[in-house]
Amino acid sequence: MNADAIRIERPSTNSKLFAHTRWDAVPVAAGLFHLAYFLGLYFLYPYAPLWVMLILGFIYSLMINANVNGVSHNFIHNPFFRSQLLNRIFGVIESVACCFSQTYYDVVHMQHHKGNADRPDENGETIDWISIYKHGHDGEAENPWGYVFLSFFRDNPGAIKRELAKRGKVELRWGNIELAVFITVLITMAVIVPTKPIHFINWRFMLFFLPFFYLGHCFSYLNGYFRHYGANPDKPIAWGVSSYGKIYNWLFFYNGYHAEHHFRPKVHWTKMEKFRQGIADLQKREGVRTIKRAHMLGFLDPNLPKRRGRAANIEGAEASTSG
Repeated sequence: MNADAIRIERPSTNSKLFAHTRWDAVPVAAGLFHLAYFLGLYFLYPYAPLWVMLILGFIYSLMINANVNGVSHNFIHNPFFRSQLLNRIFGVIESVACCFSQTYYDVVHMQHHKGNADRPDENGETIDWISIYKHGHDGEAENPWGYVFLSFFRDNPGAIKRELAKRGKVELRWGNIELAVFITVLITMAVIVPTKPIHFINWRFMLFFLPFFYLGHCFSYLNGYFRHYGANPDKPIAWGVSSYGKIYNWLFFYNGYHAEHHFRPKVHWTKMEKFRQGIADLQKREGVRTIKRAHMLGFLDPNLPKRRGRAANIEGAEASTSG
């Protein structure tokens, strides 16, 4: 099979609302529910016991991961609505729910697809800003825990903004609108305590919320790490690592099919299973890596490839002991 000859099936619909399929109502509903859940945390916090809020906060962290890697991700590649205005409004909703700009995320994610988790060049730079190899050594992936807990702080807003500016003033304006809206929401939450009567300076809620917000993005980076660890950054069909669990892919709108996604990023989530069936033999020949667990649990994979640096240290220690 000639990989260049592979064509993707694009869904079509006569819906006046949705651009591709009415099934996109499901991720739209998930995005709206995430926003409602986020606002609910704020209004519930003054009244609920702390142990209840801690459970709800942890669930919110998991929801950030699912949204970023499911709803928000699919929205980037195949915007849900025919109306450009509705797509913009949904982008604002996603920005508030996840507390970052959807349009800025689009820039980072497109850069990810330009580099496809590439290794550093002779100057130590990668095309993909979030490549798992960017901060690694000797062509090896970075330690997963460093990647997971530090990547949140490595974003370069200036570089993202410059790249976004290349798309034109309209895109830059909407990115800034999204930033302004979610920052305004957070400031409002930090200032106003939603009690009767209203109180001010809601420091307790922010002290509760911000760690779970950070944890949610750590979960997202954990997902991202094992979607590429053990893949082949030099072979397009093997750029990603796939996981085919049914429940996982229902919750993440088939982003578990990650090798397939990097091979053909515009395949709609509803067509991913069929697309995979069409290239399964080619994938097998080219050695596409798959894991049985959800990517966030990829570190539990019994066949996890060893990092050469770690293996070398072990061998060195053994040699030193034997000597």
